[in-house]
Amino acid sequence: MESAPLAPRSALPPVSPRRRRTDRAVRALLWLATGLALVPLVLIIFYILKKGIGALSVEFFTTDPTGNFLGAKGGVKSAILGTIEIVGFATLVAVPLGVGVALYLTEYGAGRLAQAVRFFVDVMTGVPSIVFGLFVYLTLVLAGTGGSSFAGWKGSAALALLMLPVVTRSAEVVLKLVPDSLREAALALGAPRWKVIVRVVLPSAASGIVTGALLAVARAAGETAPLLFTATIVKATTLDLNQPMNSLPAQIFQDLKQPDDELVQRAWGAAITLVAMILIVTLIAKSIQRRSRAMGVR
Repeated sequence: MESAPLAPRSALPPVSPRRRRTDRAVRALLWLATGLALVPLVLIIFYILKKGIGALSVEFFTTDPTGNFLGAKGGVKSAILGTIEIVGFATLVAVPLGVGVALYLTEYGAGRLAQAVRFFVDVMTGVPSIVFGLFVYLTLVLAGTGGSSFAGWKGSAALALLMLPVVTRSAEVVLKLVPDSLREAALALGAPRWKVIVRVVLPSAASGIVTGALLAVARAAGETAPLLFTATIVKATTLDLNQPMNSLPAQIFQDLKQPDDELVQRAWGAAITLVAMILIVTLIAKSIQRRSRAMGVR
């Protein structure tokens, strides 16, 4: 007696028309929400370009502000160099400290001390930037610590405090994604704990740590209040962090208050420059993140 042939196993059940309509409606809502979210960004960028594109020139990037109301107004060279130096020094301070705190929380911290550290890091993440500026102003500027009352390194200290929780939280998240099997394999081979961290854990999470650090740099570069209280505003270019230094956010803040239309236009040109610098840093972070995903490192 021959057995009846088995019916071919069907694939997934057909999608009902109702589910198709629901899927199309949800997709349309998502596209609409994305478009609405992009509208303010596009309008802001368009407005900044419209107001400041006329100020951009070779002299704008190669001369210092003069402070003259009748003659040439100068450019923002001192502000650009000051921003790079202040933020760069803050990065040198905040990134190693932030990564070190993240390593402690992920590799060693398991008690009440780790919970307290994590709590204060979370609190610092939500503290307004002006609070860090006032803290440095009260502790370093008014006290006259380190020579001049206002100094570039004091602005870097304020920005480092602002960057520290961002670097710590991003590095902690990335370090937790490193598989425990890599740590256990290295420890099973007899490697000490510190060498496992240096040779295995950090290289596996390096791209994510760099991405988080660059995003912290992008945030710190646009802060104005901490620099007004610490590094103040000067005209000439100086590379001495012990002296008051100019910066793009502070220059924008000062120029926008002036009654001269040319100075106001210079402020908008400085805003374009600052947005371009932050965009470059963000694109570098996204490129590193995309490359790490392509290599299989999350």
